[in-house]
Amino acid sequence: MAPTIAPTNAPTMLGTSTLAVGRELEGLAALVRSYTVGVRSRSGRQPLGSGVIWHPDGLIVTNAHVARERRLVVALPNEALVEAECVARDESCDLALLHVDVEGLRAAPVGDPSAARAGSLVLALGHPMGVPNAMSLGVVHAVTTERGNPRFIAADVALAPGNSGGPLVDADGRVLGINAMVMSGLGVAITSNVVRRFVRQALASGAITISHPLAA
Repeated sequence: MAPTIAPTNAPTMLGTSTLAVGRELEGLAALVRSYTVGVRSRSGRQPLGSGVIWHPDGLIVTNAHVARERRLVVALPNEALVEAECVARDESCDLALLHVDVEGLRAAPVGDPSAARAGSLVLALGHPMGVPNAMSLGVVHAVTTERGNPRFIAADVALAPGNSGGPLVDADGRVLGINAMVMSGLGVAITSNVVRRFVRQALASGAITISHPLAA
């Protein structure tokens, strides 16, 4: 019996798998874009970095080296430009908390950085060099700890000026850290547990009040 030859236009298992992965990445990128913002100077023209919506009452986390001014402008995921106030800033951990007078924002789901391992798939999203919603995919290189708690995540994701303050997320779109710098060619993010502590301290100090409690 002569062998059956499949038509040349028939989908292969490899092609189907690649298409499925591509769609999953598109969905992941769309999720991350829904809680990532751009941070600009008050003129609205000079891009400074990125930020992550941390709470639906208008709390946005970014880097302290991005938020050097008291008043800034934030580009929301729907591209609306709104004024933002820097309500807390800590250079020792390079974090800043911004507040915008907008309610009902989509807050980022927060992941557990202690679950990250070398080789774990991660995604970084931000506004490098003013390019909106640029995505970079890579894997975790190492997780450094301080007193047994995750402090930094180093990953081989491509970062550039403008990525600072944006999210580093796992394969489910949960924020593992806030991208802060590049060292030895690797992107370095401040872990989400450090961010949680910083935000809680800012709220405890009375720097800002919110109508809904923080997630655990």
